[in-house]
Amino acid sequence: MSELFTPAAVSVSELNALAKNLLEQNLFGLWVAGEVSNLTRAASGHYYFSLKDSRAQVRCAMFKGVAAKLGGALKEGDHIEVSGRISIYEARGEFQITVNEVRLKGLGQLYEAYEKLKAKLQAEGVFSAERKRAIPTHPSVIGIVTSLAAAALRDVATTLKRRAPEIPVIIYPTAVQGAGSELQIAQAIQTASERAETDVLIVCRGGGSIEDLWAFNEEAVVRAIETCSIPVVSGIGHETDFTLADFVADVRAPTPTGAAELVSPNRAEQQRKLQQTAAQLQSILQQRYYDACQRLDWAARQVRHPRQKLTEQKNHVAALRQNLHFAMQNHHRYGSQQLLRQQQILAHLRPDTARAALHIQTLQSNLRQNWQNLFDRNHRRLEKQTALLDAVSPQHILERGFSVVRNSRGQVIRSTQQLKQGQKLHIVFADGETDVRVTSEQAQPDLFDYS
Repeated sequence: MSELFTPAAVSVSELNALAKNLLEQNLFGLWVAGEVSNLTRAASGHYYFSLKDSRAQVRCAMFKGVAAKLGGALKEGDHIEVSGRISIYEARGEFQITVNEVRLKGLGQLYEAYEKLKAKLQAEGVFSAERKRAIPTHPSVIGIVTSLAAAALRDVATTLKRRAPEIPVIIYPTAVQGAGSELQIAQAIQTASERAETDVLIVCRGGGSIEDLWAFNEEAVVRAIETCSIPVVSGIGHETDFTLADFVADVRAPTPTGAAELVSPNRAEQQRKLQQTAAQLQSILQQRYYDACQRLDWAARQVRHPRQKLTEQKNHVAALRQNLHFAMQNHHRYGSQQLLRQQQILAHLRPDTARAALHIQTLQSNLRQNWQNLFDRNHRRLEKQTALLDAVSPQHILERGFSVVRNSRGQVIRSTQQLKQGQKLHIVFADGETDVRVTSEQAQPDLFDYS
């Protein structure tokens, strides 16, 4: 009867799959510590090894990219800590860890100290954006804090020479890793701050393990950067490496080369901007020149010389005379036509010849008298208008002995109080013009020098 309730058997592959799912769903985010043994490095750069302690071991697989985080080659007997996917290799039923992260044993304490110091400094406002200073766009001198033997120094120097060879560089040498290096780095930064001989300071070193970069996580270095009187650009390690020095620096660059690019102006870009600015200025100046020329032309058309006004008045008088002459001619012609008509009427009616002749003589006499009266009246009117025009004519005023005195700006001088000794004047007379110079500010006959 019990055979009816016997569960069905599972295959080996099904068992391994079930175990794999249980492990992957329940064991994640763990860090496992142990000693490296049975180490094998494949040609691809991947590592296969066992992680053991005094009582057990577990197989591990670590790919090349993960191993690079150690900052050096993995060795037999290394004590490490790993985190990754804990599972079963189904084909052989082997329990293993596929490593995603790795660190040397004891780094957990370093990370704990790192986070503790970071929280403390952050609470003090050391990392606040308000205290960060702008990096000068055109520094006159650039300072570098790093090791003389560091590859980072060569990278920075090469970049600065390429981008801004005219800018002097001052190096403040220091150890960048090892025991006591944090104190040397802090002292180098303090020296640069006290000398104040640079406009910007690069604090840099190349990539490495967390231990290699640890000096830049020490409080002494952070405080030195915080109190530095010079804007600081950090270029520590690779782009994925973050140290406390990066957080306190005014600007953080991903690499030492990036730091050099941030502090040095790009000559090609500067030249392009200068050319663009020069072209804009030339266009603006040219447009202003054209506008000024147009305003000058307009003003010149509005200003008329007194001679031109006098000429216009004379032309107007001549036109009036001509109109008067035409009017008198027309009036005489009309009178003659009327006389001829009357003669024709008289001849047609055959009046008494003597009376007709007398009447004609009377009409002719009246016509001549009327014409003479009209001519005299119009002539007197013309003379009166001419006299009025001559009275206000600038030329007539000049002919009466007056003259027009102007200064170098063309302004009329109306009083001796407007004169200054040595001042150059322009005088217009009735028969010409001349330039004079004031020899005295007193009202004297020899006030002007005509030489």
